[in-house]
Amino acid sequence: MSKHTPKAHGHKARKRFGQNFLHDQHVIGKIVKAISPKTTDCLVEIGPGMGAITEPLLEASGKLDVVELDRDLIPILRTKFFNYPDFRIHEGDALKFDFNTILEPDQRLRIVGNLPYNISTPLIFHFLSHHKMVQDMHFMLQKEVVERLGAVPGTGDYGRLSIMAQYYCKVEPLFIVGPGAFNPPPKVESAIVRMEPYEELPFPAKDHKVLERVVREAFSMRRKTVRNTLKNLIDSATLESIGIDTGLRPENLTLEQYVTIADKVAELLQESSDEA
Repeated sequence: MSKHTPKAHGHKARKRFGQNFLHDQHVIGKIVKAISPKTTDCLVEIGPGMGAITEPLLEASGKLDVVELDRDLIPILRTKFFNYPDFRIHEGDALKFDFNTILEPDQRLRIVGNLPYNISTPLIFHFLSHHKMVQDMHFMLQKEVVERLGAVPGTGDYGRLSIMAQYYCKVEPLFIVGPGAFNPPPKVESAIVRMEPYEELPFPAKDHKVLERVVREAFSMRRKTVRNTLKNLIDSATLESIGIDTGLRPENLTLEQYVTIADKVAELLQESSDEA
């Protein structure tokens, strides 16, 4: 992600990696200002590409870890940032990388990344599952993904991603980035989002895995009511006994209501296990 075009470096953006290299200096400046890197930060960039954001992050913090899947970009990055001794490149898949290896004692990760659409949701869920080691995340994503992350109940964008992201994090969409900021330009708009894991969860579930299961089941059939979508986990009478309107569709329930349902399901599963 550099002000130099991919062609200048002899590297062609690859479709299979979803590569669109950021080059607009105004946009880069806005992103770095939003991140506000400090010398004391444990910064990690996912998919640095050509190094457009890498450069100002290094200038501000003096040290940076990057995780890059495209091995052809590694020598470009090494050459470009050879004068930063605390610039470390980790070649591989961010989903498989052990982020504990770069954490210093009493530090948490500040994660930055321009995430391709095809891996953005799996990566976000991956980082949410490790939320206790994360200070904050700033991601460039397709605008529709950011809209889903920050969506509120009763809207078409509200769904599984919204609920689970907001369960763990304060989600703050920051600004839109047009296609012209990239080389090659994508067909859709992008947006920047900030996600800050809560120190204490506002609505902690008894079992987060049960919550994930409830939410997944609920949204498996968006157009049906929760009476139907959750019938394999909990019956209508029990839902109504905990204050849930069973005639509502999944997108009309709040995060707090999903936690209430999940806690009841966890209780029922425990009772069933005890009886067995």
